[in-house]
Amino acid sequence: MSARNENSFEYHPQLRDVITNVEKVMVGKKQVTELTLVSMLAGGHVLLEDVPGVGKTMMVRSIAKSLGLTFNRIQFTPDLLPSDMTGVSIYNQKDMSFEFRPGPLVGNVILADEINRTSPKTQSALLESMEEMSMTVDGQTHILPDPFLVMATQNPIEYEGTYPLPEAQLDRFLMKLTMGYPTPEEEFNVLNVIGNEHPIHLLKPAISAEEIAELKTAVKNIYVSDSVKRYIVDLVNRTRNHKSIALGVSPRGSLALLKAAQAYALLMNRDFVIPDDVKYLAPFVLVHRVLLKPEARFEGVTAQEVIKDLLARVPAPIHKEQHAR
Repeated sequence: MSARNENSFEYHPQLRDVITNVEKVMVGKKQVTELTLVSMLAGGHVLLEDVPGVGKTMMVRSIAKSLGLTFNRIQFTPDLLPSDMTGVSIYNQKDMSFEFRPGPLVGNVILADEINRTSPKTQSALLESMEEMSMTVDGQTHILPDPFLVMATQNPIEYEGTYPLPEAQLDRFLMKLTMGYPTPEEEFNVLNVIGNEHPIHLLKPAISAEEIAELKTAVKNIYVSDSVKRYIVDLVNRTRNHKSIALGVSPRGSLALLKAAQAYALLMNRDFVIPDDVKYLAPFVLVHRVLLKPEARFEGVTAQEVIKDLLARVPAPIHKEQHAR
């Protein structure tokens, strides 16, 4: 994955305030915060895959509070039904009519905890809502709030009693991220930050819902040159012909990488996308969209290594600053 010189860029002022706010709670997780904001601005969702106890839930809560958005947590279990998420229609004897009681899926930031522990039927209901930005209950369609960000978590270690997400459903997530263990110094700082009162309780919104809507609109106007679009197409096309890949990235993946690059350019306070944006984001956007061949998995090849190999082989266009539309 492409390294960045952190002294060479400056965040968009409004988004910089959000990142600074989240850092009051999450020590050493700036990259995950950045990429989550990119996903939200691009209208996508995030799959967080990591071991328990590294702060996945706290990360989602911190981002929701910093954005001034509603936060709901859904604990996925084998007996969870779609109606437990979406809500139900209850008969009101006084009015002699049915009224809809929304479930926890109706909110801005949704933590879908341990998504691989629930049945495929419930998983499909969630993923359909993510794609359509709406849900259907008793034949009635209910539009979900905007912004709507689902951050689903799964434990990569424990597989007993789980229902792994099929490749076609993994494709619904814009990015797949990992938190990782903190460094010893970061872990020491965590102990100091927590103290007697958890900082999450003191966190205040750093941006309004109206400002978020404006930023999401601005993302759509970020300029992408034909050479950068061609670079995205070349990268994706190579996944369909790689010797270690059985199933390459679909056109949905190309669109996802394009939208993510536009949102990342806005985060970096630019009104145009550069090739390095695509190169930096490709591992997070493409890694869960490829299916390796059995022999490649047997040899210990990982999807991350394959994407890294593609980035090294596919030449990036020469960057020329382009402000003009």
